[in-house]
Amino acid sequence: MTIDIANPVISERAREAVDQVLQSGALVAGSEVEAFEREFATYTGVEHSIATSSGTSALHTMLEAAGIGAGDAVITTPFSFVASANAVVHAGATPVFADIDPETYNLDPAAVRTVLEAREDVVAILAVHLYGLPAPVEELRSIADEYDVDLYEDAAQAHGATVDGTPVGSLGTAASFSFYPTKNMTTGEGGMITTDDHELARRAQQLINHGRNDKYEHVRVGYNYRMMNVQAAIGRDQLERLPEWVKRRQEYADRLTSALSGIDGITAPTTPDGRTHSFHQYTVRVEDRETLVSALSSADIGYGIYYPKLIPHQEAYEYDGQWPVAEAATESVLSLPVHPNLSIADLETIIDVAQTAMQGGR
Repeated sequence: MTIDIANPVISERAREAVDQVLQSGALVAGSEVEAFEREFATYTGVEHSIATSSGTSALHTMLEAAGIGAGDAVITTPFSFVASANAVVHAGATPVFADIDPETYNLDPAAVRTVLEAREDVVAILAVHLYGLPAPVEELRSIADEYDVDLYEDAAQAHGATVDGTPVGSLGTAASFSFYPTKNMTTGEGGMITTDDHELARRAQQLINHGRNDKYEHVRVGYNYRMMNVQAAIGRDQLERLPEWVKRRQEYADRLTSALSGIDGITAPTTPDGRTHSFHQYTVRVEDRETLVSALSSADIGYGIYYPKLIPHQEAYEYDGQWPVAEAATESVLSLPVHPNLSIADLETIIDVAQTAMQGGR
């Protein structure tokens, strides 16, 4: 039997909610979306949530609504899904990459400071909460304040994570989330912007709906980035179950860490004090990745390599620069299944296969 790297849970209640939307005929943005926005704002502890068609459209809209554009530079990580940088480019700005911390894989504040000291065009820091672990936002916020730039969160992978008890999504000027099927909660496709900034929220609401201020009054050039009621109906049920799922992910991660930490050649993920990891991915560093990949494949156990190539090394970018810690991560990281649909037997199989592979069959 195959053990998948991700396996989204769609409850019967969510299916019934979708059916009610279909029967109503109100398929596009409407009451379900509005309710989902209110509930997500409450969950993240912010004043405003704006639902969008995808995590990427949320990220793009957030940056454009913040006024980021031509002539601006935004510091972000080279070690992420390419959407983190693409959204900066789509807003008209330039992504500038700072290296990462070798233990957390998130932005290294010292590297961010080095970039800020070298450039005068930086207007913002875009921190990615990679794998579900919050970036060091307190340090980054202090640096942002020192250099008079804004701090934004790419929380696409971090639903349910916290810093000192405060949910991600409320730790910067604004944040964006993704509801892609592999995420901790899903709407199929979909995204969300969270912020306490009233003007940013107003501009974002206009941008996602063709720049519309009234039915046929368009105050800016916008996009069709709206979420559908069908998606929101799924999302509302997912959000209600999210705390249960995150807790299970954390329990499974603890079990994996306990079993794998003593194995030579594997470094389990760490969670710094004050941060709560929501384990979108359980990512280890492996000295001999090919051996473990071969063993997992033979046992029909899903895995992921997130990410095998830095964003600035992609053909779409081909930036010059040195990011040695991030480059080393591309050659050693591997993600194991940790989703809430796993059984205890699945976990034991994953552990047994990893232990056998890395200990040479002993």
